[in-house]
Amino acid sequence: MNFTDENFELREVQKLEGHTDRVWSLAWKPTTGVDGAPAVLASCSGDKTVRIWEQSSATGSFQCKAVLEDTHNRTVRSCAWSPSGKLLATASFDATTAIWEDVGGDFTCVSTLEGHENEVKSVSWNASGSLLATCGRDKSVWIWEVLPHNEFDCVSVLQGHTQDVKMVQWHPSMDILFSCSYDNTIKVWAEDGGNDDWHCVQTLNESSSGHTSTVWALSLNASGDKMVSCSDDLTIKIWGADIMSMQSGDENAPWMHLCTLSGYHDRTIFSVHWSREGIICTGAADDSIRLFVESEESLADGPMYKLLTKKEKAHDMDVNAVLWSSMGNRLLASASDDGTVKIWELGSSSGQKKLQL
Repeated sequence: MNFTDENFELREVQKLEGHTDRVWSLAWKPTTGVDGAPAVLASCSGDKTVRIWEQSSATGSFQCKAVLEDTHNRTVRSCAWSPSGKLLATASFDATTAIWEDVGGDFTCVSTLEGHENEVKSVSWNASGSLLATCGRDKSVWIWEVLPHNEFDCVSVLQGHTQDVKMVQWHPSMDILFSCSYDNTIKVWAEDGGNDDWHCVQTLNESSSGHTSTVWALSLNASGDKMVSCSDDLTIKIWGADIMSMQSGDENAPWMHLCTLSGYHDRTIFSVHWSREGIICTGAADDSIRLFVESEESLADGPMYKLLTKKEKAHDMDVNAVLWSSMGNRLLASASDDGTVKIWELGSSSGQKKLQL
């Protein structure tokens, strides 16, 4: 991917209003936004609701199609679609994770997962949709097996973090789970021989060139051999692993620190997401969004990354979440403490034309 020939800018396409409190998290519905299927985005908020936004094929603008309410009685902190797009999982400060089924645009809560002692902070599906992970303020990570008839069975409770667990994220192609925490670490979890015995195979901490304060979020690249993390220490870190070793069954293939990006945000970096074409996006408490790409000057001993473009005052308050559309169409969604969701498009600043890949 060559980003050297043009200047780029992030253009605001639309501001989505409706939530009455801060918006925490976003999820693009898989298999939408392509082949004539309108793009669908879920957002969740401190107002205890989830909103489903759908893009009009006629106008291209997003409208709120559904409000999922009266199920959670506290903040909804995280939302995630199953790979098929049939189910939406929502994690709440009320200590539950709700599973919603989408039947022709009508959403019904079909299951409620209980077990965390208090606030659930994040939820994530594995690539096949057979496992769901949750994490929370009780310092634990739970792995749930998805059974027929919307049943969910907890197969493992992972204790290892010493503080609030901020996020869980599955590897894009393998059943390897990542978690990051207020304890400044990232942990890598894998199953031991297919017997539901999950264990921590690696901890990325200060001694492994890791973060020195809360790790708020992480994201993996499309091929699954690199990971990016962001932190309260105002840095963005890139990690790499030997994907060939992992694919041959060695889930213990170590993750190594490749480089650190610092000086780009001056307040806590809350969110990071790696697009399918390799663009890293960050959102922070300085109300701004930054985009980074690998530099063509990358050295033999490791990659380097450069700022592609930035958007100051992307929102009126903290940017809590940034998320690229899974369709690779260079649409980006962001969510903020200001109660809004914004849709952005990455384009060439030399003109209004859309970029041709």
